[in-house]
Amino acid sequence: MDEIVLRAMQKWPSVPSVYGWLALDRRGNWSIKGERIVNPAITDFIGRNYARDEQGRWYFQNGPQKVFVKLAYTPFVFRTQGDAARSLKLVAHTGTAVDDLREAFLDEAGALLVNAGCGVGLIDDRDLPGILSSLLGAGGEPLDDRAIEQLLLERVQSTRPTGTLLHLGSQAVPVSLISSADVATGFGFDPDPRPAPGEPEC
Repeated sequence: MDEIVLRAMQKWPSVPSVYGWLALDRRGNWSIKGERIVNPAITDFIGRNYARDEQGRWYFQNGPQKVFVKLAYTPFVFRTQGDAARSLKLVAHTGTAVDDLREAFLDEAGALLVNAGCGVGLIDDRDLPGILSSLLGAGGEPLDDRAIEQLLLERVQSTRPTGTLLHLGSQAVPVSLISSADVATGFGFDPDPRPAPGEPEC
C-alpha cells in the first residue's frame, strides 16, 4: 500500500467502513455508485491499495477508511500481453504482472478463470479468443477449433479436470471445469460485502 495510506491508517485507526459504493466489473473497470471511474490516476491509486481481509472481503484502503468492493465475478480481471501463443503473459486489472499461475478453470458460460498467487481472476472476455490458442491437450498438442468448441460445450456439475493445459510463457497449468455458482465459495471470497448488524458505516 502507499506510504500515505499506511500513515493515515495509523493516525485514524477507527474510521467506519464504506459498503455498496465501489464495484469491479467483469472487464476490470471500477465504478462508484454505477459511475465508471475513468481517471487513470484514481484507478492506479485504487489498484495499489486493493487488498483482502481475513473474511475474504476485498476492499480499497482509501486513507484510513476501508471501501469494500462488490465483485461482478472474481477479485481480479486478467488481461493478456504479447501476441504469440507461447509468449502471452497475464496482467491484473490493478497493473500487477501475474507470474505465479496455479490452475485454470472454464465455467459453464465459457469464461476462463486463472488462479494465481494474487488470487483468482477472470480473463477479460476481449482477450479470450487470443488466449484459446494457448490451450493444449494432455500430450502438449495444440487444440483445434473443434476440440475447443467441444470443451466449451461441456456442462459442469462440479469441478473436474479436463486433461487440458493452459500454456502461458514458461508455465503450463491444468484446466478444470467449474460452475460459476461455486467460484466464490471455492476460492473463499465474499463477492458482495455487507456490514455486520450494528456495525457503523459511512
